[in-house]
Amino acid sequence: MNEFCCKDIYLREGRRVLSVDILPQKCCNFDCIFCPLGRSRQKTDAPQAFGDISGALAQLGRRIDETDPDLVFLNSKGEALVHENLGEIIRFIKDKGRRIKLQSNGYLLGNPRCRELANQCDEVIGELKVITEEGFQKVQRPAPGYTLEKYIANMESFRKQYGGRFILEVTILQGYNDSDGAVRQMTEAVRRLAPDTLKVSRMEGEKFQKRLGISEERLRQITAALESALPCRV
Repeated sequence: MNEFCCKDIYLREGRRVLSVDILPQKCCNFDCIFCPLGRSRQKTDAPQAFGDISGALAQLGRRIDETDPDLVFLNSKGEALVHENLGEIIRFIKDKGRRIKLQSNGYLLGNPRCRELANQCDEVIGELKVITEEGFQKVQRPAPGYTLEKYIANMESFRKQYGGRFILEVTILQGYNDSDGAVRQMTEAVRRLAPDTLKVSRMEGEKFQKRLGISEERLRQITAALESALPCRV
């Protein structure tokens, strides 16, 4: 692999953000039916080697020097935690004096290797899409042996020991987590995970909105319910 995919600088929360995709192709431990990247041809949670990354790091260094970002966002095609050289990438960015935000679906945050890597990042994103075991298996199509309870427990145990900013992204899917009962279960999950920041969204794009989309009004109702479970911070 000769380079990472670096996107244009954008502003978020008053910070200059450089988004970087470190995976040369989609590698993920899930195969979600709504993934905009399509099917996971390589569904894995084991570390994956992609060859010499010295050239990619040099290219990333030049990009950081040119754009002077406040935050480097590791937002990859799939699960960045499976990259065998993620530790080296994190150290390189830190040596450049930059803060790091890591996008993860969250399941591997219970894995000792992945937890150690995530702990080196200033911000970590975990995700929650469905709230029943049946829905989890049907919609997210995880690696064999995965369960929804273990998924939530992995993020919960990570959150309890993590010293950075934990962000939980919840996506509401029609027919899977938008009923009153499902919202009550989601609210309890948010209470367990106690994120620093909660982001609630619905499916975007005509292809997915027709099957999985919800109204703006319902999104506001669900968001208010989930936000009620956030910890009070003084």
